[in-house]
Amino acid sequence: MTRPRMRIGAVTITAAPEPHARELARFYERLLGWQIVDEGPKGGWGQLHPPEDAPDRTLLAINIESDQHHERPVWPSKPGHQNATTHLDIGVDDLDEAVTWALQAGATLAVDQPQAHVRVMLDPHGNPFCLCL
Repeated sequence: MTRPRMRIGAVTITAAPEPHARELARFYERLLGWQIVDEGPKGGWGQLHPPEDAPDRTLLAINIESDQHHERPVWPSKPGHQNATTHLDIGVDDLDEAVTWALQAGATLAVDQPQAHVRVMLDPHGNPFCLCL
């Protein structure tokens, strides 16, 4: 059998129960300059798209989805705690400038920073994302 055409259209980030998905979507809107294009009732989910003029539109959407049993992940992982199962790697031209921007948008800098050219950040729900040169 020939592999059928497949493409990644979105990545989904988990948020605490409603209405926190809306709040987390607004964080990523501020951070990335993407637009919230759809929201579910009571703020239980949201979807963001990159701007039409974005130079690289390889990822079509970021979904933010509330989970009734969401637990804030711990990074780096620790036995017996909720671990982050996925994260965004965000390419940047200036690491210091990107960290400052992310902090102003509402992120926090993770205590553990294992690589010189990467900064691990945490979104307001504790989901890690990396700013990468």
